[in-house]
Amino acid sequence: MKNIITSLLLFLAFISTAFSQNQDSLELDYEKIEKSLIYKIGKIEFPSGNATLNVPKGFKFLDAKQTQYVLKDLWGNPEDTTVLGSIVPDNKGVMNEDSWLFVINYQEDGYVKDDDAQDINYDDLLKEIQEDMRKENPERTKQGFDTAELVGWASKPFYDGKLKVLHWAKEIKFGNSKDNTLNYDLRVLGRKGMYNISAVASMQELAEVKASIPNVINSIQFKEGNTYFNFDEDTDTVAAWTIGGLVAGKVLAKVGLFAVIAKFGKVIFIALLAAFAGAKKFIFGKKDQVLTKPKEDEELAEETKTEEE
Repeated sequence: MKNIITSLLLFLAFISTAFSQNQDSLELDYEKIEKSLIYKIGKIEFPSGNATLNVPKGFKFLDAKQTQYVLKDLWGNPEDTTVLGSIVPDNKGVMNEDSWLFVINYQEDGYVKDDDAQDINYDDLLKEIQEDMRKENPERTKQGFDTAELVGWASKPFYDGKLKVLHWAKEIKFGNSKDNTLNYDLRVLGRKGMYNISAVASMQELAEVKASIPNVINSIQFKEGNTYFNFDEDTDTVAAWTIGGLVAGKVLAKVGLFAVIAKFGKVIFIALLAAFAGAKKFIFGKKDQVLTKPKEDEELAEETKTEEE
């Protein structure tokens, strides 16, 4: 009994040490990853050629390839090849507990009519989106991702008719995570499409994200002839959805509601996996270890066998 208690205490001590050492190692890895990223400031030209991003004060820009790396490989989200880049708060990286960023992409699906903006019942729309997300979860699980539940509006949808910008925020629970994720969405409407700017953060960063919205909205500048007000009904294409459809996510039907983005899912998993690997080695020993009887037991067994004969 004494040996069992001693072994248990040693095991618990090992677990504590393993987690501590693993955390130190992860912090070094996080720092290495952060230093490998190349940020930009100033004016950024988008591939579409119809607008520029003037990186707002207090932010830095991460290009498409690096943003995809952060979202997919570090944060554990599905691949999204439409990403144009992201803007990250200047005083944060992407690997800290309080890190967050705005993801940017562009959809040239036509001119979005805003006639219905003042007539939408956003409480009813919330229920519709919640049901759609529930229906999407079996496919998320099948593809190895956490389920996603829309808890509610973190900021109720609002359409700025003067700036032609729609914004709203969702509070989302992924799997069994104790901390809910914030997805704050902006849609900057143009003549032939729109720029999607989505903040991926935790709910604790809601106030910080909201405070940055005015600068972020104004950071997207459509070039001459490409603004919402340049629409030509004789030549331009009209989108198949209106403001309500954008909030409901109908525009994302091609990729489903996988467009909701999680934060830090894979990073935390890697940390736990590393600690478990250490614990497994402690309990079971090395892979090539062979269990043998103590020498005294072997001699006793041999003597017993001789006496019986």
